[in-house]
Amino acid sequence: MIAVRSFLYVALFYLWTVLVCLVCTPLLFGPQRWSLRMFNMWGRGVLGLLTICGIKVELRGRENIPRGAAIVAPKHQCMLDVFAQFTYLPGSVFVMKRELGWIPWFGWYAARVGTIPIDRSGHASALKKMVRQAKAMFAKDRQVVIFPEGTRGQPGVPGDYKPGVAALYRELDVPVYPVATNSGVHWPAHGFLRHPGTIVFEYLEPIPPGLKRAEFMRILEERIETASARLLAL
Repeated sequence: MIAVRSFLYVALFYLWTVLVCLVCTPLLFGPQRWSLRMFNMWGRGVLGLLTICGIKVELRGRENIPRGAAIVAPKHQCMLDVFAQFTYLPGSVFVMKRELGWIPWFGWYAARVGTIPIDRSGHASALKKMVRQAKAMFAKDRQVVIFPEGTRGQPGVPGDYKPGVAALYRELDVPVYPVATNSGVHWPAHGFLRHPGTIVFEYLEPIPPGLKRAEFMRILEERIETASARLLAL
């Protein structure tokens, strides 16, 4: 039954995605806020369809969701972590692999809303470019989303936290909002099976600007990993 429900979800996910991309194509030529609303609508549909798999998605820490310029640092276990930020944040802009921008329609929409592509082989020059583009987004009161681990990890396994989030924290002087989740338990990083249960996205207390790099990274990892581990018990 799990396999049948998962197959149905995946089929409807792609049908919903193609439908939204095609119908909303004219929005690419309108104001940026139209494309942002499209991503929000698409994300809500992606999360809502999970009821087919017996999955409930719960949002916690609403009081910690930023409304203005901020850095958002979510735990990354599956692609649903991306869709959730589209849904919950008022003006999300993602730091993402440059290659994702080559995907038709998705890449076009991503460019339209101001996504920050990064060349992972660029090292110092890529970090400088990322900081420069993030500053431009902050001037528009956007929330820059960066996954500190850089890639998807397994539930219950602490990731290797990368320097990108520390560079943004140091240069931009704004709060960082950690986000915990247990999403990988129900939506594995690989494969199409979706397991019943409750997926939680929990926005945690923001880390204020001004801390030393080592202290900031310690607090960030501790908060994300502790809260995410607690959610595994659900």
